[in-house]
Amino acid sequence: MTPRDRLLALVVVVCWGVNFPMTALALDHFPPIFLVALRFALLAVPTLLFVPRPAIPVARLLMVGLGLGILQFGFLYLGMAAGMPSGLASLVLQASAPFTVVIAAVWLRERITRRQAIGIGVAVLALAVIAAHRSQVAALLPVVLTLCAALGWGLGNVAVRRAAAPDPLHLTLWMSVVPPVPMLALSLAIEGPGRIGESLATVATAEALPSVVGLLYVVLVATVLGYGLWTRLLATYPSSTVAPFSMLVPVVGVLASWAAFDEVPDLVELGAGVVVVAGVLVASRAPRGSRTAPPPVGGEPVAAPVLVDGPVPTEGPRADDPTRTRETPLA
Repeated sequence: MTPRDRLLALVVVVCWGVNFPMTALALDHFPPIFLVALRFALLAVPTLLFVPRPAIPVARLLMVGLGLGILQFGFLYLGMAAGMPSGLASLVLQASAPFTVVIAAVWLRERITRRQAIGIGVAVLALAVIAAHRSQVAALLPVVLTLCAALGWGLGNVAVRRAAAPDPLHLTLWMSVVPPVPMLALSLAIEGPGRIGESLATVATAEALPSVVGLLYVVLVATVLGYGLWTRLLATYPSSTVAPFSMLVPVVGVLASWAAFDEVPDLVELGAGVVVVAGVLVASRAPRGSRTAPPPVGGEPVAAPVLVDGPVPTEGPRADDPTRTRETPLA
């Protein structure tokens, strides 16, 4: 991965880390399932009017929307509404990184190098230490719901890689077309029209202003900017190279929640956070003596074969493939 793209990955980390306390603010006013429908509807309307649909099969677009939109945020918002603190949510959700690598290895036949396995393993152990240390602040149900969100994120990450959209930002925006209708129907059935109507009727009040600011941040910064950069990286590099950066999000998330809600981290959490950073650096660092090839000219991603169903063929990478590495794959 080039230094510029590593910097872009870190920008995504900050956007998504701050996103957790902002989401908590939005959930103070909006019901969780309706909030998922609302955040994506705000993106879907201008997308349908002004953004060309990415040149990928509809089935792949639906898979991205299912993973990154419906499953990830549906379960995450339900978990946070059920009592998951924003800082702890940012931590547990990073189980998406190992989920992504495993799903990519099974679905896309991507090889996991020893260096990546070691780095991810170290980071996962550090995350487990933080989770165990803070488990007393969250009941079991919010944790399970957040883990389901992490699984949805991992599925969505691999679906993005599989889609190989020519324009990652267009894919990010068109992914938002998938969740609004099913999530609105689910919200009407579970949360009820009365609760939805009350949240909309009082949206212009002073009490709702922090929640509206949180919603706008989620839509414009976390989704448009964050996912626009993330999908570009996933379309350019193997999932196992990009996914470990998501493990840095809880470091920012815990600090942002500390500043916003006085969720004070202790020395154990801070120490484990440093280990997470180290694990991500090990997993993403190129092997000594090799060079990471730059992205293709014009930012075009490396396209997977156009197959809606079935695994990617198992032959080795092309000599000019920018995802090719000299490191020995994990046996």
